Amino acid sequence: MSNIVAIVGRPNVGKSTFFNRLIKRREAIVDAVSGVTRDRHYGKSDWNGREFSLIDTGGYVKGSDDVFEAEIDKQVELAIDEADAIIFMVDVESGVTGMDEDVATLLRKVKKPVFLVVNKVDNAKRAQDAVEFYSLGLGEYFTIASINGSGTGDLLDALVESLPVKEEVEESELPRFAVVGRPNAGKSSFINALIGEDRYIVTDIAGTTRDSIDTKYNRFGFEFNLVDTAGIRRKSKVKDDLEFYSVMRSVRAIEHADVCLLVMDATRGFDGQVQNIFWLAERNRKGIVILVNKWDLVEKDHKSTNEYEGIIRKEIEPFTDVPIVFISVLNKQRIFKAIETAVEVYNNRSKKIKTSKLNEVLLPIIENYPPPAYKGKFVKIKYIMQLPTPQPQFAFFCNLPQYVRDPYKRFLENKLREHFDFKGVPVSVYMRKK
Repeated sequence: MSNIVAIVGRPNVGKSTFFNRLIKRREAIVDAVSGVTRDRHYGKSDWNGREFSLIDTGGYVKGSDDVFEAEIDKQVELAIDEADAIIFMVDVESGVTGMDEDVATLLRKVKKPVFLVVNKVDNAKRAQDAVEFYSLGLGEYFTIASINGSGTGDLLDALVESLPVKEEVEESELPRFAVVGRPNAGKSSFINALIGEDRYIVTDIAGTTRDSIDTKYNRFGFEFNLVDTAGIRRKSKVKDDLEFYSVMRSVRAIEHADVCLLVMDATRGFDGQVQNIFWLAERNRKGIVILVNKWDLVEKDHKSTNEYEGIIRKEIEPFTDVPIVFISVLNKQRIFKAIETAVEVYNNRSKKIKTSKLNEVLLPIIENYPPPAYKGKFVKIKYIMQLPTPQPQFAFFCNLPQYVRDPYKRFLENKLREHFDFKGVPVSVYMRKK
């Protein structure tokens, strides 16, 4: 189980820039205008071999400062409740504000590690100005410049050292299938239809499911744990403070699943929020099955299924080798097909290929289509093996691994999929020095 680190603070202090730097991708929208972070962001990061989940709590609430202060207080309280450590970010340019003081009042009562981080400190004068943040009563602070990464190393050293070591919980040997998606897509109804009883409250109100719940499923020759998660939705739509808590639990559920069944509403399409959940599962290297629910409500002809599927595959490029099942929970159409597909994906994720077979199949292909020369250097791949990891990862041993570009790695991944069937499973390709 990985740790959760929450980043809190008022708008426009640089939380999104800091978040993007830690997860090594530009995912959060960064802008100089206060309040542009409309969604919460989730990502994986690691430092010195310690991996953790990172949540940027955002801070956008349309309305007056008073409304915002009430909302940020709720988010900080919930982050305190669920996160293992909290990064409280402030801005040296604006100095200590009333809102900073309100958040600090909450954080002073916390028994968990709290890191006061003064951002935008990029010269000696600003380093001197940062002294005023001692007045927040949180003790020592870290000075960073998130835009260029200055100071983040010392902060991360202290952060990972403070994170509690998670005890290995004795896991059930049964596969874990997490049913994920935005609220009101039909997740709880899907589980009710499968188990044949109304185990979960199902209403038309988005966000009814507040927590992750496990159900042991044993029918038609299948046995696994089915996990219903709270929906993940846009922060601008959030109306009550339990939503953020549910989101954090959903992140945990995805991390501990073997396969994620991503339930989407066919009438709403494969929108940005569904894509965010998809990529969260992909970054965690989970098996994925996309379930297009409410297909009975869509006006369609003989081309509709292929066209709809094509739109989804375009959005999830380059990871397009994902099963898509069109279902209607209300009419119980293809819901057992969904489970059969999830079991297949689970088997694909745990598949082990013999080293002799890998080399027998792939080396002739590589010989006919070798890596392109780079800087006048020719790469010779001599040996392939699957790594002993829970998900498919492959090492290709060669003379010049640093010269193998990403397009060729995708070519190798595609050949692995073509010959060994890893449908629905992220596959990692690593080049290693022979």
